[in-house]
Amino acid sequence: MEILKLKPTCKDYLWGGHRLVEEYGIEYPGDICAEAWVLSCHPDGPCYVENGADQGCTLAEYVEKHGKAILGTKAENMEYFPLLTKLIDARDNLSVQVHPSDDYALSREGQYGKTEMWYVLDAEPGAVLYQGFKEEITKEEFEERIKNNTLTDVVNPVQVKKGDVIFIAPGTLHAIGKGILIAEVQQNSNLTYRVYDYGRVGADGKPRQLHIEKALEVTKLEKPGSIPTEGGHMVSCKYFTVDTYKLTGEVKTLNADKSSFQHILVLEGNGSVSCGNTKLEAKKGDSFFIPAGLGDYTVSGKCEILVSRV
Repeated sequence: MEILKLKPTCKDYLWGGHRLVEEYGIEYPGDICAEAWVLSCHPDGPCYVENGADQGCTLAEYVEKHGKAILGTKAENMEYFPLLTKLIDARDNLSVQVHPSDDYALSREGQYGKTEMWYVLDAEPGAVLYQGFKEEITKEEFEERIKNNTLTDVVNPVQVKKGDVIFIAPGTLHAIGKGILIAEVQQNSNLTYRVYDYGRVGADGKPRQLHIEKALEVTKLEKPGSIPTEGGHMVSCKYFTVDTYKLTGEVKTLNADKSSFQHILVLEGNGSVSCGNTKLEAKKGDSFFIPAGLGDYTVSGKCEILVSRV
């Protein structure tokens, strides 16, 4: 087993900007880079192995070749790879949307639902995202406000700054606002039910598809819940545990036991990730897969890292 450096797949959604390329070193030839999927086995955007004997293969192919033991005991009985991690650059507002639960998604869509968390990497002064409703509303009012384009009057605005953490449970209506840069850890799902999109059109010149009927079935019409932080972690829920570490030149020892793989995303600075005779340089925007059971490994340098696991 070895530490893998990963190459992301990028998405050019119309609301995206250029910061992931310019500031995070993400390699993408297109004009807009809205999202970089830095940990992904999803068929809509797999990431690739950049080092070792399996260089050039997708992470999904790597897992298939080496077996689910590298994912850990918590994931070995899961039907799909459990996590998807992204960098998101919102130059413009994202649509107001909602994600379904596992029960709904597996029965209706054949894939996982989506629980997610956001770690705010940067935000313009006054930048706002939406999370849940200001006050509980009825399904009838929800449907009526969708029809008359007044939904944003009742969704809950949250003014954010760098370092803020937001937890989005399934069924929570939400939207990332313009001027916000985010690291997102979520279940491995690409299911989004778009409810309101500011009247925008897609590349084909037609209004982007909305998913009103499904959204009405899955949306929780209430205020947002609290952030689960069991065990003192930044976020810890049924699906993932996420922490950040800020290094100021020291060596940080971490451990990947047999229960779960780990993923490292470098948010700031430069350093290295090492295990045994393997030492990989790590700079802002770089991403690494740590197989379950690898044991102790180290991160050193002057950097901030986001570490996620099942």
